[in-house]
Amino acid sequence: MNYYIAKTNPLVSPPVRAAAAVLVLLASAWIACAAETPPEEKGWDTHLTLGATLTRGNSKTFLGTGLLNSKRTWSHDEALFGGSGGYGETTITLDGNKVDKITDSYIKGYGQWNHLFSPRTYGGFRVTGDHDDIAALAYRFTGGPLVGYYFVKQTNAFLAGEVGPSYVREKFFHEHVHNYIGLRIGERGERKFNSGAKLWESLEWIPKVQDLQNYLLNTEAGVSAPISKALSVSLILQDTYKSLPAAGKLKNDLKLIAGLTYTF
Repeated sequence: MNYYIAKTNPLVSPPVRAAAAVLVLLASAWIACAAETPPEEKGWDTHLTLGATLTRGNSKTFLGTGLLNSKRTWSHDEALFGGSGGYGETTITLDGNKVDKITDSYIKGYGQWNHLFSPRTYGGFRVTGDHDDIAALAYRFTGGPLVGYYFVKQTNAFLAGEVGPSYVREKFFHEHVHNYIGLRIGERGERKFNSGAKLWESLEWIPKVQDLQNYLLNTEAGVSAPISKALSVSLILQDTYKSLPAAGKLKNDLKLIAGLTYTF
C-alpha cells in the first residue's frame, strides 16, 4: 500500500509557510497534555515502515520505499537512529520499443546522542548522510554539536527544540565539493493517543553562516493508526528544500508515503 510523490514542485515553496502550518495544527494536541512525568529508562523502540507499488501491462513500474527509526532512553541519555530509502523504475512500450527510466533512487540516514543535564535540558551531537540520484546529489554529510530543550515532556507526548553549529559537506553530480559551516535550528515532536494512534513531526533549518540565502530545510510529518499490537498503517509526508540545488534541478522534493509499520 503506497501512494508516493517524488518530484520537484515549485508550488510547494515557500517551505517555511508549510512547515509552520504543520506545527500550528499539532501544537494544540501537545499543549493540551497534562502533568509532566519523570524520565525513565526504556529499551529500544523501533519502527519499520515499508511500502510498494507494482504495475504490469502497457506500463511496467515498480516503486519501493522503506523507513526505519529507533530510539532508546536511559535515565540521563538518549540515542536516536534512523534512515530511509526508495527506488523506482518504469518501463513504457512506445511503438514496440521498451523504454526504461529510473523514477527514484535515494538513501538517507541519521544518528543523534543526547545527554540530559536536567529533565528538560540536554546537549548532544547529530550526524546525517544523504544521497539522491534524481536530485543529482552525490552525497551530503552534516555533523555538529547541539543544545536542546523539551518544552513538553510527558509519557504520551514531547516537543523539543534544538540549536547548534553544523559542518556541511555536499557534492552534486558534475560539480565541485562544497564545504561550509551552517547554523542548525531544529525541532521535533510526538503525540500518542490511548487508541494507539500517533502523530509526529520534525523540522530542521540549516543556513550557511556566511550566506543565509544558501540553506537546507528538511520537514517531516506523519500519522499512524494501529491494526494490531505490533502492526499499524502509516501516512508520512517528507519534504526537502535546497535553496541552491544542482544545476538544472528544482529546489523542492516532496514525498508522500503510505505503508505498513512494524514496531519491535
